[in-house]
Amino acid sequence: MRKYLIHVILFIATVFTTLFAGALQQGINLFKEPIRLWEGYPFSISIMTILLGHEMGHYFASKVHNTKATLPYFIPAPSIIGTFGAFIKMKSPIFTRKALIDIGATGPLVGFVLSFIACIIGLKMSKIIPVTTQEDLFMLGDSILFSLLVKFTLGNIPEGHDVLLHSVAFAGWIGLFVTSMNLLPVGQLDGGHIAYALFGRWHFYISRITLFVVAAFGVFYWYGWLVWALLLLFLGLDHPPILLWENRLSSSRQIVGAVSFLIFIITFVPAPFRF
Repeated sequence: MRKYLIHVILFIATVFTTLFAGALQQGINLFKEPIRLWEGYPFSISIMTILLGHEMGHYFASKVHNTKATLPYFIPAPSIIGTFGAFIKMKSPIFTRKALIDIGATGPLVGFVLSFIACIIGLKMSKIIPVTTQEDLFMLGDSILFSLLVKFTLGNIPEGHDVLLHSVAFAGWIGLFVTSMNLLPVGQLDGGHIAYALFGRWHFYISRITLFVVAAFGVFYWYGWLVWALLLLFLGLDHPPILLWENRLSSSRQIVGAVSFLIFIITFVPAPFRF
């Protein structure tokens, strides 16, 4: 039990920081009314479920392929969402392309499904409000998928109006955004694992082209992409070799790879945040 202590402590700490973030999103002044911290539970439960589902997807896929991995480490943070995410550590090599694509894709796929559900539920509780001015207004960008979900659940938004997202919908939006970032085919991100399993040595070029595109989006759309590009450069653009390179991946694994990159395309947001 002692070896799981750090995981439990970080998980509990992140529950509290996401509760804090969720309460602040509702306009609650926790310095005056700390007892109302619990009212942030819709956001906290939603975002924690999405992050936990993503990481446990990786964890169980690793177990299936006899690859040693830790339980998730959550990262509490004093931010608008109360966390910097979660991660697991791989403690043994990944042996085959099949294992690599399963481990790389399962996390984003589970996270995507949970985020999709949160978006649907949250959008049904969201409100359409008149917008008289966009000055000093914090706005979220839309991916292809999120735009379709808004239209499906709320219909056409009248001119001069916008959607005030419920905290559950905001958690779903964050989940989709995190999914798209993880599916970038760079280095050892989830998308990098998938790209390496599918294309082998071509990953070298795919990784560098993607980094260039991310940096370009940073120049023309959102400066945060420049920070992300620098972080990716620091983490490394290459992928370590696997021990057994099968001549051919099964059709089912190729479909998983294709679906993963389709999810990346429909969840990608060129300008995630606008002020």
